[in-house]
Amino acid sequence: MRFGILAGVGRDWRESIEKVHIAESMGCELVATGEAWGPSTLPWMTLLAAHTHTTQIGTSILNVYSRSPGAIAQEFAMLEMLSKGRMVCGLGSSGHRVIEHFHGVPFDRPLRRLREYTEIINLLIKGERLDYEGEIFTMNRGFRLDYDRPRDHVPVYIAAITPRSIRQTGEIADGIFPIHWPKGQFGSLRKALSDASESAGRSRDAVTIAPFTNVYMLGRGDDEATWRAARQPLFHYINRMGDFYWNMLADNGFEAEVTASRSAWEKRDMDGAMDAISEAMVREIQVIGPIESVAEQLAERSALGAELQLIQMPGGSTAHAGRRLEELLGRP
Repeated sequence: MRFGILAGVGRDWRESIEKVHIAESMGCELVATGEAWGPSTLPWMTLLAAHTHTTQIGTSILNVYSRSPGAIAQEFAMLEMLSKGRMVCGLGSSGHRVIEHFHGVPFDRPLRRLREYTEIINLLIKGERLDYEGEIFTMNRGFRLDYDRPRDHVPVYIAAITPRSIRQTGEIADGIFPIHWPKGQFGSLRKALSDASESAGRSRDAVTIAPFTNVYMLGRGDDEATWRAARQPLFHYINRMGDFYWNMLADNGFEAEVTASRSAWEKRDMDGAMDAISEAMVREIQVIGPIESVAEQLAERSALGAELQLIQMPGGSTAHAGRRLEELLGRP
């Protein structure tokens, strides 16, 4: 099973690096880190680039509003040099609340922006003249991004869950970050991506599926609290985030749960909104169970098409994080 780690920086960045070293020694393919409305992730990625050796390092995700495509290309050019060509550029639209009320930028044409950012970043990283005529951006002075290139392409992964965004991702990207994607739908996701890639003249396996995979362990204390913790992110994305999240879950077989949860939350009935998220829904989307079953569940998802699963870096001490990763991955 291929795996990656979602790893932010803790209070002691040196300890956080040590945890990443442990994951790297276990074969971690990608260390990904995001920022949402928290501190910038780019300084942390600089430390990761300078203190790792084999793993790829990526954003999960950078939005395509708060930085220009040229600025993102500049950042990744430097990170490519520091890492000797191990970067992954993870992009997404974020949502209108963050873009308009944190960054103060209109949340306009997110799909088109993702396409144009990807095309512009690819041109600059490749070293070509930036003569670009898009619907949003027009650059016609022929600037080039000059640096000591370890390679002429940085893989672009896009956070996508809607049919249109998935289709576009298949046409232009190297990978996809689907969030809260049901395990039984990885086959249909692969087909949609492959069909789009083929229609764009690319190979059918051009896009790597790299889902965020939440893991919850039962049998280590209060199981009821663990189930509630597993329901919490689904509640949040159904009721507190953009419409595209709950529409995706409804379209993928959970319309009854989504409708009931949203109805309860309209009355601010938190317990009802949480309880509406069925055990079956949690098991389809999250990895939950006793430790003996976790590695088996991750392997099942891999077999179903979750090619590169991104799991959260365990908390606690460095030693504890190492033991927990061994357990999660079924390592002796």
